[in-house]
Amino acid sequence: MEIQGKIKLIGETQTVGSNGFRKRELVVTTEEQYPQHLSVDFVQDKTDLLNNFQVGQQVKVGINLRGREWVSPQGETKHFNSIQGWRIDSLQQNQASETTPPVPPMEAFEPASDLKDNEPDDLPF
Repeated sequence: MEIQGKIKLIGETQTVGSNGFRKRELVVTTEEQYPQHLSVDFVQDKTDLLNNFQVGQQVKVGINLRGREWVSPQGETKHFNSIQGWRIDSLQQNQASETTPPVPPMEAFEPASDLKDNEPDDLPF
């Protein structure tokens, strides 16, 4: 799955627990009639993907939806959802390539005039 929008926040990398688990939060604001502020967690080695991005940048984020179940000591079952990022691409690079001038139509090119009619046609097809 993917989400697109503008970066609202890039959190600092946090180390959680004694096992060195790393996580970093990214908040993306979607651009639709009712914009949503979506918190996306990047974990472990994926936290470094955010180093080259900054607030205000237009991005496309590859995500996975995660869900887990937790049973309290009182026996109540609760469910939690999270959005986990695994890829991030800048959309501004794509917009720059879309503004490159188009290739002129074939009619704009003149045929070569230095071809010799008496040369043999030795093409294999």
